[in-house]
Amino acid sequence: MDYALQVSGSYDRLLEAAAFARRRGLVALALPDHYLMALSEDEAKKTDAPDAFVQFGGLARETTELDLVMLVSPITFRHPAVLAKMAMTLDDMSGGRFCLGVGTGWMDLEHEVFGIPYPSTAQRFELLEDALGYLTAAFDPDTPGYEGDHFHLRAFPLQPSSGRRIPIVIGGTGPHKTPSLAGRFADEFNVYPGPDIAARIDRMRAAAAESGRDPDSIRLSSSGQVVAAATESEFNERMDRRAAEAGITRDELDAHYDKRQTPRGTYEQVRLQLEEFGRLGVSRFYFQGIYGELDTDELMDGLGI
Repeated sequence: MDYALQVSGSYDRLLEAAAFARRRGLVALALPDHYLMALSEDEAKKTDAPDAFVQFGGLARETTELDLVMLVSPITFRHPAVLAKMAMTLDDMSGGRFCLGVGTGWMDLEHEVFGIPYPSTAQRFELLEDALGYLTAAFDPDTPGYEGDHFHLRAFPLQPSSGRRIPIVIGGTGPHKTPSLAGRFADEFNVYPGPDIAARIDRMRAAAAESGRDPDSIRLSSSGQVVAAATESEFNERMDRRAAEAGITRDELDAHYDKRQTPRGTYEQVRLQLEEFGRLGVSRFYFQGIYGELDTDELMDGLGI
C-alpha cells in the first residue's frame, strides 16, 4: 500500500509536510477544501483556514514528485467551470500532478458563516452528479461538451492543458449514491473506513461495470485521523490529550472516531486494520490531520512505514 498525508494550516506548515512526505517516501500531499477548519464555533474562530486552491498554486511550483490531491472540494462553493479552470491551471503548473476531488459538502457551519447556499442532501447530490458530468467533459481532450439540468458546457477546447485527463477523486461515507457516482465518474474512490466498507467497494465496482468502465482502473484509497501508540496505556493517554485539546470529553472523542471507524489503538492493532484495507483492494491511505514532524515520524516508525 502507498501512503500519503492530508494536512491543513499555514503555507509554511504545508511546505514542512511536503518535505517530510518526500523524506519518508510518501506519494501524495492532500488538502481539504474548507473555509472553517473546526467543527465547534469556538475552535473555528481560532483555527487557521486558508484557501486550499491558492496554497496548491505554491505547492505546484515548490514540489516536484508528490501527487497534489484536493480531498475534496464541496460543489456548493463553486461552479464546475471554476473548478475545471483551477484544476487545469494547477495541473499545468505542477507538470501533471494535480488530482481534483469533489463532494457534496457537509459542514453546515461554514455555509452558515459565509452565507453560502446549502441545499438539502438530495439536492447537493443532484448538483454533484451534474458537476461530475460537466468536469468529465471539460477534462476530455475530445471536448464533447455537456448538457445537464444545472450546468452546461459548450464543446470547446479548454486551455491550459497539460496533455492528460485530470484525475477525479470521489469520496465519502455514503452507502449508495457516493459509490455509484464513483463507479461512473471517479479515477479514485476514497472509501472512508466503516463497517460497510466492503459493501461500498462492491457497489462502486458494480456501478463501474454497468457504465462500461473497468472497475480495476479505479484506484481505491482510504483516509483517517489515525491515533496509535506502542501500548494501550500510551494510547489512552494520547486520546485523553486529544480530547482535552479539542475541548470535548473522552467519550465524545471516542464517539467521533467510532462514527468514522478511524484506525486507532496500538501500533500492532492499527497495522492489522491497514492490512485489512489492503485485502479489500485499497492501495493508498491518507493520514489525516496528524502532521507535526516528531509525532508523525513516531507514528510512521511505529507502523513500519
